[in-house]
Amino acid sequence: MTHIAISRIHFPVTTLGPGNRLGIWFQGCSIRCPGCISMDTWAPGKGATTVEEVIAAISAWLPRVEGFTISGGEPFDQPEALFGLLSGIRAISELDILVYSGHPFERLDANLKGMPGLIDALITDPFDMESSHTVAMRGSDNQRLHLLSDLGRDRLYALERPLAADDKMFDLMMDASGEVWLAGIPGRGDFDKLKDHLAGRNHRITTTQNRAISSGRRREND
Repeated sequence: MTHIAISRIHFPVTTLGPGNRLGIWFQGCSIRCPGCISMDTWAPGKGATTVEEVIAAISAWLPRVEGFTISGGEPFDQPEALFGLLSGIRAISELDILVYSGHPFERLDANLKGMPGLIDALITDPFDMESSHTVAMRGSDNQRLHLLSDLGRDRLYALERPLAADDKMFDLMMDASGEVWLAGIPGRGDFDKLKDHLAGRNHRITTTQNRAISSGRRREND
């Protein structure tokens, strides 16, 4: 039994790779980039479960899934759990797996050598709020796409392109408590525009970027 800390699982995710993807967010991040939109996934000690339970939970979606996207948090902060999860996905699916990491690619060399054939594409490097944002599927232009398999090169090569209008779309999800989550990569200032838009309609939201915007019922996190 392999222990893993998961923030959330969602299907479908259409904004983090091609097709209707199954998204898995790890809980816990040691990098903690300034300006990160997912600060709710930083804290360790939450979302404890097992890889076996995660694989069982996602199995019901498999007939409709067109790919997998794994993010966080920081997946490589839990290398054994990540290996177990990737191996479990490979055992039940031949679809592509895209992984996001805030670590530079060069620091992941040892980890990747222990995961041959398990990751098809990897987007690396920390988010830099001072960097420009002109490339698709990345929060800042310093982040790099690495195609690690034939499947990745065939399926995910198109992620290496300029930012398009459609890339500013979000997947909307709501959990059992009524909290709202947005999955996707926002443009600079998009959350402030959303806050102002809702404020004009007498709504208030809390984001992980700005806890001073208070609301007891809803949060915009990712």
